[in-house]
Amino acid sequence: MSNLNDQDVLKTEEEVAVKEVLQEQNLPPMGFSVIKREFKENKLATFSLIIFITVLLVAFIAPFFMDMAEVNRVDIFSRYTPPGEDGFILGSNEGGQDILSLLIIGTRNSLIISIMVTIITSVAGIGLGIMSGFYGGRVDDGMMRIIDFLMILPQLMIIIVITTIIQRNDIPTLITVISVMGWMSITRLFRTATLSEASKDYVSASKTMGTSDIKIMFKEIMPNLSTLIFTYLTLAFAGNIGLETGLSFLGFGLPIGTPSLGTLISSANNPDIIQNKTWIWLPAVILVLVLMLSINYIGQALQKASDTRQQ
Repeated sequence: MSNLNDQDVLKTEEEVAVKEVLQEQNLPPMGFSVIKREFKENKLATFSLIIFITVLLVAFIAPFFMDMAEVNRVDIFSRYTPPGEDGFILGSNEGGQDILSLLIIGTRNSLIISIMVTIITSVAGIGLGIMSGFYGGRVDDGMMRIIDFLMILPQLMIIIVITTIIQRNDIPTLITVISVMGWMSITRLFRTATLSEASKDYVSASKTMGTSDIKIMFKEIMPNLSTLIFTYLTLAFAGNIGLETGLSFLGFGLPIGTPSLGTLISSANNPDIIQNKTWIWLPAVILVLVLMLSINYIGQALQKASDTRQQ
């Protein structure tokens, strides 16, 4: 009788184990597997990701193998060398400097600025926006009045004025100035989204159970805003690349002696260079367009993966 009972118990345990395995197999993919599946299905996003990673690797690794003194050396005898001549793959500029080397270093500088600005503004904006929407009341009113006032100001003009007054156009300064003026819109965006989430039942249940506000805001509400986060990060990163490029092109970003995508494009400052020496500025323009498109397609794939996971 005891042997029969033992056999029944073993049989029951085996059935439960089989059911658990079947349930795991039928579960929808979660986390990284969702992203992996989305990129596997979206060939354009995969191609964009490969291009973007390649640009990142070249921009951040290649400078370690480059002689910076040689890159910055002015050689008037090599000025305006066309591509493919005298060892210049992409030609040379007015100072006889290699365009390819300047493009690599300039891409690195532009990406550093864009990445740091995106991280700083996102951390500050998302955090403040979630807190404002979660607490509401006087906290929300006070923060929104401050943000409303700051958003009225012409941000681009203020950045130009600040960089003109400081007269220290280096990478840390440009990151700081852009970040100080770039967190308001994301705060307002996530404040609105959090107001909607904070009124839902799971937030009320967490408050009833005594869960801390920090845990509710950043472990329960914020994951439900992941789609919005991916969308914003994509647009912000691409926008910051364009902002740095525009400021440097206008002469209010990095100085001419510091390579960036903007300073390279700003070399197109007269009709002769624009029409007859396109190799000086065109590679930087093409690279900006490629980066913008790649980031856009990658962001769309991440957004779709986040939507699938939430569903």
